[in-house]
Amino acid sequence: MWPFNKTKNRRLNQTRVLDVQLRSSRVRAARLRMATLATAIFLTVVLGLYALWAVGQWALDRFVYENPSFAIQRIEVTTDGVISADQLRRWSGVKPGDNLLALDLSRVKQNLEMVAAIKSSAVERILPGTLRIRVTEREPVAQINVPHPRPGGGIEVVVFQIDGEGCVMIPLDPRQRSVPLQADDPLPVLSGISVGDLQPGRKIETPQTQAALRLLAAFESSPMASLVEVKRIDIASRDIIEITTGQGSSITFAPDHFDQQLNRWQAVHEWGLKANKVIATLDLAVPNNVPARWLEASTVPPSSARPPKPQRARKSNV
Repeated sequence: MWPFNKTKNRRLNQTRVLDVQLRSSRVRAARLRMATLATAIFLTVVLGLYALWAVGQWALDRFVYENPSFAIQRIEVTTDGVISADQLRRWSGVKPGDNLLALDLSRVKQNLEMVAAIKSSAVERILPGTLRIRVTEREPVAQINVPHPRPGGGIEVVVFQIDGEGCVMIPLDPRQRSVPLQADDPLPVLSGISVGDLQPGRKIETPQTQAALRLLAAFESSPMASLVEVKRIDIASRDIIEITTGQGSSITFAPDHFDQQLNRWQAVHEWGLKANKVIATLDLAVPNNVPARWLEASTVPPSSARPPKPQRARKSNV
């Protein structure tokens, strides 16, 4: 009986092995079919989405971005300063005929605000064919004269301008202006600034410069602006600011509390008018008294104060 049982068990085991191998082959075949089907579905979906995207892109190009109905026909420019509309259009980089909907408004805004003379800008589409640009310009309040050697010998003066926030600018070319520069309206000269700080488009953040700009702003809004003209502001010292007027008077300020010092200057100036005298030097940085030196009014030229600046009105050009 034992040999018979061994033969029977061997055949049973072989049958079981064959069944397991058959089932494994069927499972692998089923998995392969599922993987193939999934890959085919994925590729079909991808190709379908790509086809939809390509058709949509073609439709956008055909009916929107290349549609002559959306070509820019008018570029409206509004500014509150003196830059000409043609110059602003050139700086914007936009040309008539460009597609209005394809235009990158952020790029146009960046092109304009890269110019140091422009403080901010806004760009707007007006369908079907108008681009509207609004510009706020920086207004220079002082200038900095930098001596520079000429290649052939001699010295030339390079002029920078600075606005009330301390932003450095290059003076506008007369051809870039909508109105001519008035020769009788010079800017006060700011001295004592490091040449390394004079980078167009960058703000000068030094305490002396910022204090001088605050003093200028306080002076322009005070009664003294209609009585005298500021010719030069020296900030070479950290502790004081020295102003030179059109009559040659030298006025020394502490770097704060400008309204109080301007009131004291006005009182001293009015006393001098009554006494027929002109201030030679006046030290307003001294808190307890006002050291002053006087000249006879007949020995100095008459005062030539600037007229008040007109309010800047926003101008529109098409």
